[in-house]
Amino acid sequence: MTSLISESFEVAPKATPVMADLPKEHFIASVMEDYDVTCWGCGLHLLLPSHAPVFKCGWCGALTNQNAGKRECKYFWLRRLRDRCFVCILLMFMLFVICGGVWAAFPVLFSISYFHGIFHSIITFILSVTTVYTFSSASFACAGTPPCVVWGSYPAVGKGALENYTFCQLCSKPKSPRSHHCRSCGMCILDMDHHCPFIGNCVGAANHRHFIALLISVVTSTFYIFIMTMYVGWHIWPSITYEPFDHSYGYGSDFAMRAIREIIYGLLKSVMLLSPRGLVLVYLFVSSVSLGIGLSILLWQQLCFIYEGKTYLNHLNDGVGEKDCQNLVQFFGCPYSFSIYLPHCSLSRFLPSFRKKTQRHKK
Repeated sequence: MTSLISESFEVAPKATPVMADLPKEHFIASVMEDYDVTCWGCGLHLLLPSHAPVFKCGWCGALTNQNAGKRECKYFWLRRLRDRCFVCILLMFMLFVICGGVWAAFPVLFSISYFHGIFHSIITFILSVTTVYTFSSASFACAGTPPCVVWGSYPAVGKGALENYTFCQLCSKPKSPRSHHCRSCGMCILDMDHHCPFIGNCVGAANHRHFIALLISVVTSTFYIFIMTMYVGWHIWPSITYEPFDHSYGYGSDFAMRAIREIIYGLLKSVMLLSPRGLVLVYLFVSSVSLGIGLSILLWQQLCFIYEGKTYLNHLNDGVGEKDCQNLVQFFGCPYSFSIYLPHCSLSRFLPSFRKKTQRHKK
């Protein structure tokens, strides 16, 4: 088998003193020993100058970590069961919101105007189908598997074919630099962003676009529910009764506090007089506001990462990306540059670019 000297990531040892500088009684013949190891990627024997824990093959470019041990993932089935329970709960919540909103709001809408009822029925149907479809796609679709590569034998593995590849001990197969092993899913995910327990799946290269579409659909739906509950509640809310204010004490801060107290007390009394449809509308109003705010923040964070050309894990690892709106265009289904069809026109001239003027110094 051919022998190659690999690139070692260990600091080179200090040079030994010259024999002429030592006393005569301390003459020692030092011999540099080379250590023979085997690359997992191509199977070649490598000669290392020292016991380096991590080394890179000079032929295929694979990284080998001799200290990496296989750590068994305990309670793997419990994590999968937890994620699936979250998925079932969210599906039931979606069905409750859809059915409860139709039961509570649409009789009022059709009583106001038949055209209003038909119009809002179409919008509700589109938003419901879009949300359920994107949720199912993000939950049950594969998040993205690393590319299959040939490894293990020197004649089959070409030069530089496994550049910066590592070996996943848990999957027992090569892992590309863009992959990350998820212990909840039990597999390596390509371009992994994070593991989301609410969809019971990882967010990776294959379903990241579905996950963003799910966030957009849910945020739009919660905003629509917020508007509809306000509109329908205005027509069915009982009249608010409160005691008349006594103006003999003036219009100071005490009068304002008494007025606010009476209004809140009258509002709470009117809530007690609400019908079951009104109570469902109140619940939908509160849940849509809280859920919409939280998912809007998550959607903004995800779009910022896409704009910067990196994922959430790259952000935690201080990954450096190129900030450009072209990243957003490519992410949402436009992988080709418009300059192919318009040679004298570049997309970057029309889309804003917020790149920093200062240049980064490469280490």
